[in-house]
Amino acid sequence: MAIKRYNPTSAGRRNAEVNDYAELTQGNAPAKGLLRKGRKTGGRNNQGVTTSRFRGGGNKRRYRVIDFHRTKDDVPATVASIEYDPNRNCHIALLHYADGEKRYILAPVGLKKGSAVISGDKAEPQVGNAMVLWQVPLGYEVHNVELIPGRGGQMCRSAGTVARVSAKEGDHVHLILPSGEVRMVHRRCRATIGQLGNVEYANIRVGKAGKTRHRGRRPHNRGTSMNPVDHPLGGGEGRSGGGRHPCSPTGRLAKGGRTRNRRKSSTRRIVRRRRSVRYGIVSK
Repeated sequence: MAIKRYNPTSAGRRNAEVNDYAELTQGNAPAKGLLRKGRKTGGRNNQGVTTSRFRGGGNKRRYRVIDFHRTKDDVPATVASIEYDPNRNCHIALLHYADGEKRYILAPVGLKKGSAVISGDKAEPQVGNAMVLWQVPLGYEVHNVELIPGRGGQMCRSAGTVARVSAKEGDHVHLILPSGEVRMVHRRCRATIGQLGNVEYANIRVGKAGKTRHRGRRPHNRGTSMNPVDHPLGGGEGRSGGGRHPCSPTGRLAKGGRTRNRRKSSTRRIVRRRRSVRYGIVSK
């Protein structure tokens, strides 16, 4: 992909950048059978209570049903189009299987209209093919990786992300994740060969606040700027520091606490912790 930069003809165009979408197939409408209606919550639960702040508004969009499992084995498919998905930052590919079925998958780098893909034990380690991790050669790049066999891809699903197969030991395969973390994944977990497309997405500058509002994100204001009734850090004469340690609206401390759930079984499969970029410290 390439990033298109606008000339500063107005305040809204200054510093704005967009994707040129050169890799997308032009003139293709989404497959109607794979579209679902979406309902916006505005960050509220079924009782109308705000559980996720600063959500609401945004442009209308319909959900594309993505095949994260890739369990249609030994049936060849042809890429009919590369399409834009408003629900994620990577592009998606529409597959036409030999038996007439259509499915969406995440589109890796190098997958184009007319490419042939297949999944299963007979698949070759080529871009777009899905197979179990035990069959992927060492050093190959994969995405849409399962954590538990049969659950569907859960890791490396955003634009430009990729995991690398580094070792095979017993019933597990070692993967180097984008964060630098090395994790053991069961050998029967599936993954797709290649790196996800839209690699330059992280380098795009939003340019204006209105573009964030179009995505359904409302302004994020500080707790110290609120009234005491709205936030524990609110109130005070003039600009105050809040008078206490940073915390959430419910009083939960926001600094220094552990966030990882140690009781999760997936934590035991970590060989090396992700690296901390700040101050050059490598966490182990």
